[in-house]
Amino acid sequence: MTRELRIGVDLGGTKTEAVVVRLGGADPEVLARRRIATARELGYTHIVEQTRALVEDVARDAGVDLGAIGGIGVGMPGSVTTRRADGSATRGPELVKNSNTTCLNGMPFRADLTKALGRADVAFANDANCFALAEAVWGAARGARVAFGVIMGTGVGGGVVLRDPHETTRARAWDGAQGIAGEWGHVVLDPSSGPACYCGRRGCIETYLSGPAIERDYASRSGKELRLAEIAELAKEGDKIATALLAQRIDTFGRALSVVINVLDPDVIVLGGGVSNLELLYDEGLRAVARWVFNDVVATRIVKNELGDSAGVLGAALLEPS
Repeated sequence: MTRELRIGVDLGGTKTEAVVVRLGGADPEVLARRRIATARELGYTHIVEQTRALVEDVARDAGVDLGAIGGIGVGMPGSVTTRRADGSATRGPELVKNSNTTCLNGMPFRADLTKALGRADVAFANDANCFALAEAVWGAARGARVAFGVIMGTGVGGGVVLRDPHETTRARAWDGAQGIAGEWGHVVLDPSSGPACYCGRRGCIETYLSGPAIERDYASRSGKELRLAEIAELAKEGDKIATALLAQRIDTFGRALSVVINVLDPDVIVLGGGVSNLELLYDEGLRAVARWVFNDVVATRIVKNELGDSAGVLGAALLEPS
């Protein structure tokens, strides 16, 4: 077994990606990569079996025996709980919670994948934690003491990464006492009249700042179904509906991100996901954040990711089994 060889899996709602990575250098060395459709409509058992096959296939693509891999990490929306349904203090089995791939919720995904692979070193983390970890080690937050990674895509999530100031080469994702650290997307802004969220609440940040949420809002106002990039282009051209909608979302972005800065005060915030491609975030968005932060100046760097779609799967490869 070689500790430098790792497999990372990014289990998303629409696609699942796996890589074989060699660690140890200043940048990741990707030996093989595969991406497939998640097909979550086929259910939990299918996802477990498909993930097992994907891990084995990507190792084969890299020309590496699976037994030589030093660790396997999986990142996906949600986190885990060991709380028993009867409320007893005794720890129960590790079960997935808070995933927007809802067939995973309440299921022992790590245990089932571990059994399917015949390995005991499968690590698990929220996908936003994996994104933040990769950007802190190899990307836009490289070297930061405290970094917050934001994903604004199909959903909205966040991850916290800490680096010991006396050990500058090592960073770790902080999942918190309940596994929900960084769950920025489910801070409620308007519980009474906000849009309904899959989590059962109303007015979560995700219902305002995810790509689908912005697209739905534009469609309801204009009667036209457009992609986010098309809405942004219309705003540049002066379309009144697109301009007004994005102005509102930029203000929401500023209010929402100011909460993170007020509580965590990170050195850097890295933006990821499809919404992070909106150019407005890096000028008008920064001004909106400054309006709401509890300080006279915003010293926090707010930057676009450097690793793109690869951040989540690379961060998963960095995970250490607990």
